[in-house]
Amino acid sequence: MTNLSLRPSITALKKANYSNVPSHWVTDWLLYVLQKSASFLITDGDYQLTESEQIQFETGIAQMQSGTPLAYLTGKQAFWSLEFEVNEHTLIPRPDTEVLVERVLGWIDNHVQSDDRNNSSKRLLDLGTGSGCIAISLAHELQILAPNRWQVTAIDYSQPALEVAKRNANLNDVSHIEFKQSDWFSVLKDSEATERPLFDVIVSNPPYIVNNDQHLDKLKAEPLSALVAPDNGLGDIKQIADQARDYLIHGGLLAVEHGYDQGELVRQIFIDFGYDQVETIKDYGGNDRVTWGVYG
Repeated sequence: MTNLSLRPSITALKKANYSNVPSHWVTDWLLYVLQKSASFLITDGDYQLTESEQIQFETGIAQMQSGTPLAYLTGKQAFWSLEFEVNEHTLIPRPDTEVLVERVLGWIDNHVQSDDRNNSSKRLLDLGTGSGCIAISLAHELQILAPNRWQVTAIDYSQPALEVAKRNANLNDVSHIEFKQSDWFSVLKDSEATERPLFDVIVSNPPYIVNNDQHLDKLKAEPLSALVAPDNGLGDIKQIADQARDYLIHGGLLAVEHGYDQGELVRQIFIDFGYDQVETIKDYGGNDRVTWGVYG
């Protein structure tokens, strides 16, 4: 740790090399510690950190070098056009998942909004919602696209994750979401309702990583149960594709996120379970990331 009697300037910290910590994390963490905007780093490069600021900064750098993501230190992560609370109970939302939100909104606009003239109510289900980033982002946009028409249900097995998701809904002023604790579809199957609920769209970013994947070491701070799936990473996707058929309306859409090397396998799963119009969509890096299909 730097000698506190020689407090570093912003310029010195920006030039320093912190092993295993991305440079943009260092910059963003510095801004968080200082509670300043990005312009402050340009205009006030000679500013020297106070003793408390230096301790907080260097403690955070040490935590990041030990594997703690920046988002867990700041407690927040931007996603879509919104900001989300995150903690150790939730995965950190990633930009590639925005592809799922973007394409599902496009599909709804093209296939639901334009083809349905009676303004009937619609339902969307998000399985394994975690921080709620997918469900809340979709609900936020659907409220603009079709006010008061869409009801969103968000399900997660982890009650602590659901508590985070509920706070994120309030944080982003999204009220038309129902949160349920469940192992995938179980709570819907066991519902006391006389009729099984049907959805126009079902989305999910389920666990899809193989338990011995080398990339897991970089994700060790995040909840393992939200990352790893059996059957070579495809077990949860198979279960969702199978059971979703009982909860989709005729012509309803199922869209799931998956690994960059799983596109062909996931397409085959969808085809085997009778989905039509099966397609894999690439993320912003050009990798297979989302597969969807229409059922019925």
